[in-house]
Amino acid sequence: MITLLRNEFRGYNRSLLQKDLLAGVNVAAVALPLSLAFGLASGASGAAGLVTAILAGLIIGALSGTPSQVSGPTGAMAAVLLGVGSQYGLTGIWLTTVMAGAMMILIGVFKLGRIVLLIPRQVVNGFTSGIAILIFTGQLHNILGIPYPKALTALGRWIEYATRAQAGELVVNWQTVIITSIVILLMFFIPKKWAKRMPVALVGVVVATLVSQLFQFQIPVVGAIPPTIFLNEHFVPDLSNLGLIPELLLPAASVALLCCLQALLSGVVCVNLTGKPMDSNQELIGQGVANMLIPFFGGIPATGAVARTKVGIANGSQTRLTTIFHGLILLALVMGVGPIIAQIPIAALAGVLVVTTIRMNEWRDIRWMFKYRFKSAIGSFLITMLATASLDLTTAILMGMGLTSLIFISRLSNIDVTIKPIDLISMQARGHDLVAADPDSQVAYITGPMFFGSIATVRGAFNILPSNYLILSMRGVPAIDVSGIELIEALYERMSKQNGKLLFAGVQPSVKQMLDRAKITERIGENHFFWSADQAILLAHEKYNPLPQHGII
Repeated sequence: MITLLRNEFRGYNRSLLQKDLLAGVNVAAVALPLSLAFGLASGASGAAGLVTAILAGLIIGALSGTPSQVSGPTGAMAAVLLGVGSQYGLTGIWLTTVMAGAMMILIGVFKLGRIVLLIPRQVVNGFTSGIAILIFTGQLHNILGIPYPKALTALGRWIEYATRAQAGELVVNWQTVIITSIVILLMFFIPKKWAKRMPVALVGVVVATLVSQLFQFQIPVVGAIPPTIFLNEHFVPDLSNLGLIPELLLPAASVALLCCLQALLSGVVCVNLTGKPMDSNQELIGQGVANMLIPFFGGIPATGAVARTKVGIANGSQTRLTTIFHGLILLALVMGVGPIIAQIPIAALAGVLVVTTIRMNEWRDIRWMFKYRFKSAIGSFLITMLATASLDLTTAILMGMGLTSLIFISRLSNIDVTIKPIDLISMQARGHDLVAADPDSQVAYITGPMFFGSIATVRGAFNILPSNYLILSMRGVPAIDVSGIELIEALYERMSKQNGKLLFAGVQPSVKQMLDRAKITERIGENHFFWSADQAILLAHEKYNPLPQHGII
């Protein structure tokens, strides 16, 4: 960490400080409405979202392994926590966050961050799109001004809304619809050249709030914002809520996984835009520490936020001071203009979230998949998206990963085994002094990994074995697992029973290492392994004289 800071602030001066400060102001302007919206969307409060953004800016900013990355509450976190909050209340949200933070620290300490990035892109996109559906569905009652639904899943809520509409019980409040529409229209239709210079979400919220005040709309507002970062409602561990730990392990793992994934993906974006290196494990430790501390102030989970990070970099961010400044500016706003923030209509923040759900989808990746009709990727994407929207997030990830893995294994299992007799003419053409070919010897050319998914195909190719020599040409075998080793042992035993010999040619180093570990090399004999099939064929015809330049492996 010390080395990282030394490199980051080498040559730092007043001019760079001014750039960080300006970037922090711009990020804070973007983060203010988003933090309020994500706090409410999570089942907590707007104040909880602001506290999270402030503490994330200060704590993660100080401990981050990615200079210029901005962290705070995000839409994905809000979607995860909504279900937890509905079932376990705020205590469940806070305890889940603390547990997730501890998991993230362990992932960083044991340097397991890279494993998180092994999740296929189509699964991540499906997960993101499913979360977008969850967030949008979760805001319908705020947009339409109708009672909060009883169902917990997106699918259940749509069914509930349809049932209530059919029964004539769905009475829309047009004041909330107007306020939401103002924010959406402004965020979408402010010209791009202006949008680059102003926080359009904040502009939309300000205009909507002014309209609501001017026409005295009677609609729900954010409510009191305490002039402090230590909320009255905060996590206090005791024996009663600690008993929830076993039940919250799975949600906490989901939050930890999602936090890690978002933080590292946002970090990669930061690296690509700035060219500065990322210490991924330090990043996860910093994220974990913050998430363990934030609930004790009344906040919710925080992680890397791509949009806010891009805003900071676009406005000249040079170091981690940008995210720290953004936290300090938000703190100043909470303490100075809290009563004004309290008057923001919740419907206005719902409008911000609607636009967020549209923009958070990876539309470029989705169009690319469908344009070129990658059926396996499309299947994984759709199943993950639908599972996220209708089940729970952990199940969705497992289903997406499971389907992707099965498809991948299925493709890997396409192994080719071609068994040929000794080709005398080809051997002579290559300059080998071979007078006749042994009709009772064969060469099996194997191409593809020998693992549990392909073993059935390989085993079927060896129903009938030659009586003298069987040469396995394995130059095209990049990997082998226990199932492959067991098959080779079976071939060796079958050849031995009929007094035949099993020879190997072109075995890759990684495959040879596995055979050595299984003692197969020792049982068969090192002198039965050859660099090429030609050398093995010559031995099979008792005309092989090992040459030093080729060697035996």
